[in-house]
Amino acid sequence: MRFSKKLENLPEQFFSKLVQNVNRKIAEGHDVINLGQGNPDQPTPQNIVEALKNAADDVQNHKYSLFRGKAELKEAAANFYKKEYGVTLDPEKEVAILFGTKTGLVELPMCLLDPGEKMLLPDPGYPDYLSGAVLADAEYTLMPLLEENQFLPDYALIDEATRSDAKLMYLNYPNNPTGAIATEKFFEDTVSFAKENEIAVVHDFAYGAIGFGAKPISFLQTEGAKDVGIELYTLSKTYNMAGWRIGFAVGNETMIEAINLIQDHLYVSLFPAIQDAGIEALRGSQEAVRKQNERYESRKNAFLDACSEIGWEAVIPRGSFFAWMKVPENFTSTSFTEHLLEKANVAVADGSGFGECGEGYVRVGLLMDEERLREAVSRIGKLDLFKATTYSL
Repeated sequence: MRFSKKLENLPEQFFSKLVQNVNRKIAEGHDVINLGQGNPDQPTPQNIVEALKNAADDVQNHKYSLFRGKAELKEAAANFYKKEYGVTLDPEKEVAILFGTKTGLVELPMCLLDPGEKMLLPDPGYPDYLSGAVLADAEYTLMPLLEENQFLPDYALIDEATRSDAKLMYLNYPNNPTGAIATEKFFEDTVSFAKENEIAVVHDFAYGAIGFGAKPISFLQTEGAKDVGIELYTLSKTYNMAGWRIGFAVGNETMIEAINLIQDHLYVSLFPAIQDAGIEALRGSQEAVRKQNERYESRKNAFLDACSEIGWEAVIPRGSFFAWMKVPENFTSTSFTEHLLEKANVAVADGSGFGECGEGYVRVGLLMDEERLREAVSRIGKLDLFKATTYSL
């Protein structure tokens, strides 16, 4: 028996390797502070948990779900977008329920591209974007996200041949791993670029609820956005529901139908009780979301204050729960990551694992209490790798 060529061609699971290295150090008896993770550390709000418990007792939820999900959940998603972003959606035609947005991101190239067709992907970017391209037998061109351009792709740098060949483009703001946010002007330019070149847009809005100083904007708030694309929203980050595997896609009717069609063949639908919990999340009080955003901002400030004291330079995050940190001289992203784990028992995510343009950086997750974050920085400071510097938050 052997794996298919498609499986053999899949990229290495970057985060799996990170977990293995951390677990090795822990098994050796070390107290490792893991800043490399992207898993929310707080529990799911209790009202959502109670909704699941009650829904699990409903015998109607023990049967096969409707193929395309509960109408009530799609209505809740549409109402959520109207309330939060002023975007009007048709629940039946412009909302698709997802088994977590990772699933949607990986399956979309198979929905929209034929083998050999091209997509545009951000660099650095979420590694599983590449998985979708490989499984679809698609080609891809990487769009550099550079600090001098606020980690936004510069469409003027995309050559005519690539513009002509590309059929699909992925974007992600607030951005993983850089913490950058999109501007209204950038999304307006994106709609124009997509229309001019007949490119479908997928905006990964996983960190839409997490912004510092200003609420992150939805791509669908841009005039004409639904003509060219969709947005994927996960409950994992907003409501600490990472293990629940629930999200949704909203926007362009044809792209939504493509998602529904492939999922008709891959799944039936999510366990109905989890859908009921998702309804409660979207319809219920958003106070826990507000407090969580404050918690992440406080952690960000505590972490960056500590980094300033040891001279570790950061790209100040404007959204997400990540900090994008610069690697000191005489290190690569990989060697610096390895050095911190071996010498300080601190794990960070290697920036080059997110793409070639991630070289020179590491990603830090702000996913533990402030005291532990400061301790991690203190350990790193004792390695005497940085020159003193200051920067404004």
